[in-house]
Amino acid sequence: MSQEIERKFLVQGEFKSLSNASYRIAQGYLSSAPERTVRIRIKDDKGFITIKGASSPTGIARYEWEKEITLNDAEELLKLCEPTIIDKTRYIVPHRNLDFEVDVFHGKNEGLIVAEIELEYENQVIELPSWIGREVTGIKKYYNAELSKMPYNLWDSE
Repeated sequence: MSQEIERKFLVQGEFKSLSNASYRIAQGYLSSAPERTVRIRIKDDKGFITIKGASSPTGIARYEWEKEITLNDAEELLKLCEPTIIDKTRYIVPHRNLDFEVDVFHGKNEGLIVAEIELEYENQVIELPSWIGREVTGIKKYYNAELSKMPYNLWDSE
């Protein structure tokens, strides 16, 4: 079993100039149930299907399985997804031998910027860059599956 261990943070400063790569992502959910999500993603010109299990009590770890699929299959499966399709640009920002993935959301989630860092183990100590803001690990409304149901532009002020 593959396990994803990550923490999420809001972004409060300039990070784009530190980025070494970026790409556009469109993703939707065939299932957004908290105990199992099934995600379809198009990352630039590649398609992926991902299945994730329920989060641990801390919200840091959960089962994850991902497989590349054809772009055509991903485009067809996106048509079957629950509304709303997430549209975002992901920036890869290296910091202290780790890569932060910073998602700048578009469309109905415009204005939200979230950084994620994948870890080797749950209690791994990391030094945060100055542009990282409040930690939102385990806060469900920041999960992409939740953003597809309750987009950021419908939230009360943050």
